[in-house]
Amino acid sequence: MKTVIFAAIAAAAAVSAPAFAQDAAPFTGPRAGVTMGFDKAQGEEGFSYGVTAGYDLAVAPRITFGPELSFGDSTVDGNGFDASREIAGSVRAGYVVTPQVLAFAKVGYTSARIEAAGAHTSLEGVRYGGGLEYSVTPNTYISAEYQRTEYEDNFGGRDAGVVGIGFRF
Repeated sequence: MKTVIFAAIAAAAAVSAPAFAQDAAPFTGPRAGVTMGFDKAQGEEGFSYGVTAGYDLAVAPRITFGPELSFGDSTVDGNGFDASREIAGSVRAGYVVTPQVLAFAKVGYTSARIEAAGAHTSLEGVRYGGGLEYSVTPNTYISAEYQRTEYEDNFGGRDAGVVGIGFRF
């Protein structure tokens, strides 16, 4: 049953995408970029940096939707706690505010490597957030976003404010 539902959604997106592409341009298609910014976990602050890749489809006038993958790292370190790599897979929905500005929200799964008390552990969690993307040229964008991650095992949350630059293909 899930397969039938996903197939129907994919077919509807494929059929409707060409009609809506003009309203959502230049915010559709494959994209890749780099991010950097502020990171805070377990009361410790640091610098985060990473890469992202995604694909956005126009699903309605001025509305985009698509998957996003990201890989990042952090300098958060203190009190026997060291944040390390983080891999996330999300879905992102956007609204074209003006021909050059996209407001978006996202939610997804994340896996982070943490060093605590001399041992490495991986934590899974949910990441959500939102931000703005500005189309500098049809193939280049800058972005700013807030990300909140809630981890399992009562580890607590993580907050990040990042800016990025990227390219659409």
